[in-house]
Amino acid sequence: MSFMQIHNLKVHYPVRGGILNSVVDYIYAVDGISMEFEKGKAYGLVGESGCGKSTTGKVIIGLEKITAGRICYEGVDVTNSNNHRKSAFNRDIQMIFQDAHSSLNPRKRVQDIIAEPIRNFLKLTPKEEKRKIHELLEIVGMPEDAKYKYPHEFSGGQKQRIGIARAIATNPKLIIADEPVSALDLSVQAQVLNFMKEIQREYGLSYLFISHDLGVVQHMCEHISIMYKGRFVETGSKYDIYKNPQHIYTKRLLSAIPNTSPIGRDERKKERILVEKHYQENVRKYFDRQARVFDLVPVSKTHFVAATSSMKGGF
Repeated sequence: MSFMQIHNLKVHYPVRGGILNSVVDYIYAVDGISMEFEKGKAYGLVGESGCGKSTTGKVIIGLEKITAGRICYEGVDVTNSNNHRKSAFNRDIQMIFQDAHSSLNPRKRVQDIIAEPIRNFLKLTPKEEKRKIHELLEIVGMPEDAKYKYPHEFSGGQKQRIGIARAIATNPKLIIADEPVSALDLSVQAQVLNFMKEIQREYGLSYLFISHDLGVVQHMCEHISIMYKGRFVETGSKYDIYKNPQHIYTKRLLSAIPNTSPIGRDERKKERILVEKHYQENVRKYFDRQARVFDLVPVSKTHFVAATSSMKGGF
């Protein structure tokens, strides 16, 4: 049972021009996507730079304005409300940012960075707040004396752990993780990802995991949506996406996953060349004249793919 639903979300930015500086066009950053989040599950949102995935995360958490659509939380529409339920929504939805360094105030000590959401939403006594900060640092594997230091005194992986501690401080239901490991070394990436899975299991967290890396999302998520120019080209379970991809754009992304083993490397290279050739030769079949994605049609109960120009209905 889902606790939050996103219905037909749209974010359109006006483009102005001419002598009167009037609206001449729109940028369709997000153009009618829908999602549902279940407790303890991770939802992956994948696409290349500029596809709208980060904008989606920012709109959900309230950092960008919504053009159209609805966000329903625990059965209540919280899209534009300012009531108590909206406050609960803000407490229960937190974010881990891509650049841990720029997301941490360099002028504040770690204890004040972590304390900020606690003071905004939990209203603890000073003694309770101190105990909470200690517990959070312990959860993310940081020493107690870290609370007296400033962000510049830590490595990239440690800064991301501090960001995670801040995100889980309010005991949220959903964490939006926007490329949380892309700026880290590979060895540190694995540590942070495994840690995120560990706290997910322990605390029943749900994730919206935003990434350009299908390999990372495969490790983290049960449900995955592939995004292109503000729309979903394919959405389904992990098995649907990785074992039974239908859209050429999904196949293209999958073929681009690096093969770290020399076994089968030549075959993978040939496959990538064939997929790219098919994509270039048939691109008009998969997108309309404005290069926009067609509407989704069902492959199965859990698997949906954008239609092609030749399709008259579903599969």
